[in-house]
Amino acid sequence: MARFARFLAAVLCFPLVWALCLTFVDSFFLVSGPSEGLFSAEAIALFSGLVAFLALWPFVPDPVRFYVLGHELTHAVVGLAFGARVSNLKVGAKGGSVQLTKSNVWITLAPYFLPFWTMVVVLLALAVRGVMHFTHPGAPFPAPWAWMFAVGFTWCFHACFTIRSLMQTQPDVQEYGRVFSWTFILICNIAGVLLWIVCTTDVSASALAAQFGSRTVAAYRAVASVGRLVFHETKFTEDE
Repeated sequence: MARFARFLAAVLCFPLVWALCLTFVDSFFLVSGPSEGLFSAEAIALFSGLVAFLALWPFVPDPVRFYVLGHELTHAVVGLAFGARVSNLKVGAKGGSVQLTKSNVWITLAPYFLPFWTMVVVLLALAVRGVMHFTHPGAPFPAPWAWMFAVGFTWCFHACFTIRSLMQTQPDVQEYGRVFSWTFILICNIAGVLLWIVCTTDVSASALAAQFGSRTVAAYRAVASVGRLVFHETKFTEDE
């Protein structure tokens, strides 16, 4: 019964996913100008990191152990955040595991929408910024383009391996059902990208929220219109 309820909830969220996708496209048009936001030097470095990983991936040893380590550490970190005890971390070329004393949908599916190594890069950048604030007040943050390149590189690494792993049989996904899990993962990933855009460009959270709200209302109205049309067509056929 619970699995069916999750499946139904995922289906009801399909218009929401579509609205999120359109909002992501809208975000590109909300940037004020070519010298800022998505077109700034830092953003170009971010996209360069994405492209660099895609270009290097076919020519370097498959870093699957590195991905698996990040995957299991994400389970562990999110589990700790929910009060679970963590033990027996294992990492191998064919997969890994970690034992937790509790589980929920956030703990189970977190590795598919939280880019562990990207978060490590961001935390390192914040640490460097904090140290510089105390040791060299007012000094510019060193090599911001290099940090953004690292963010793009590691995020692309996460995205590529997440897609590849979802194409295989994953116990994490099976636990909550494939339709629900994929919908949940997609929503969290797009929402994360939108949050990143708000944090790194001049796009305001309020403008993006307003756009998302209008897109969501339009998406569900479109579904309702199609539903009414199908209902009337079915009723007309039965009356004949």
